[in-house]
Amino acid sequence: MEQKIYDSPTKSPVIQEIIMSNRIGAISIELAKRLDIQPSEALKLFYESETCEKLHDKSTGLYLYGDLYVADEFMLEMQNKQ
Repeated sequence: MEQKIYDSPTKSPVIQEIIMSNRIGAISIELAKRLDIQPSEALKLFYESETCEKLHDKSTGLYLYGDLYVADEFMLEMQNKQ
């Protein structure tokens, strides 16, 4: 298997996926606190949200924002659905 050399180790797709997984975990913990639910339930809700979809879509730029901002976006999405 051929390995591609990157200018920076953090540009590796494997490392990028690890970073995103860590971020989603942190966002889910924050949402669990705000919603007073189990972290696993918060993770499920987040993965099913438009906010999560936007976080993975580089064209939206949401991935550039902090975890608390992303959590705020999720909360706004949930409020707008009610």
